[in-house]
Amino acid sequence: MTDNRTYGTRLPGLPTEPLPGKLIVIEGADGSGRTTEVALLKSWLEVEGHAVVDTGLRRSTLVSAEIDRAKQGHTLAASTLALLYAADFADQLENKMIPALAAGATVLADRYVYTLMARAIVRGASREYAGELYSFALRPDLVVFLDARTEILLHRSIGKYGSLDYWESGMDLSLSRDLFESFFLYQERLSREFDWMAKEYDFHRVDANRFPEQVHVDVQQLVAPLYGAARPAPRPEKPPRTRGGLSRGPRRAASG
Repeated sequence: MTDNRTYGTRLPGLPTEPLPGKLIVIEGADGSGRTTEVALLKSWLEVEGHAVVDTGLRRSTLVSAEIDRAKQGHTLAASTLALLYAADFADQLENKMIPALAAGATVLADRYVYTLMARAIVRGASREYAGELYSFALRPDLVVFLDARTEILLHRSIGKYGSLDYWESGMDLSLSRDLFESFFLYQERLSREFDWMAKEYDFHRVDANRFPEQVHVDVQQLVAPLYGAARPAPRPEKPPRTRGGLSRGPRRAASG
């Protein structure tokens, strides 16, 4: 059975009446500032009087711990990994997102099925298979993609974690024995899939190479119309701080 509220497959138990809440997705690579933006957006929406529930990957009480354990040995098959993440997402969708949306709350998703699809595709799945696997996902009211250069992602990831993650660097794909080279090659492959999805799933791209507060202004401009509100007036760009007349360049934005 099809449902135009999803990407094709109707999720069992989905109410027949329209869901009054809003589903907003913040997408982007690791280090693009997603988590920071979700926190800023949640705070702003709550001040505006909207109930907000945030969610993200590996937050299911059903399988999230199992995913973490399965990834530790670095031997997890790509198909198994994709299915585990699909189960994690389905559990959150049924038990967290849909109830919140049915109650009229805003659901803020720190990444959604698009990241899961991109990861599956670069690991050998076809776009058709990935789309079918997640065809039960609800269509968001808005998808914001935080677009950052790979050099920025590298800098922020190391700044946050102290090193690069095995899976986020695509080391399981044997792209290179060098962790840093593998990271760049993996991000390049993911970027190609996100470029395709941007057109297929109507992403709104935001330049994430800037200060978090500058990114947040652009995101507010996109979100405000969902609530019938006028777009907030943009705040002036923050100039780079200088010392002795020379620009020091932008500081490291908070990672997400």
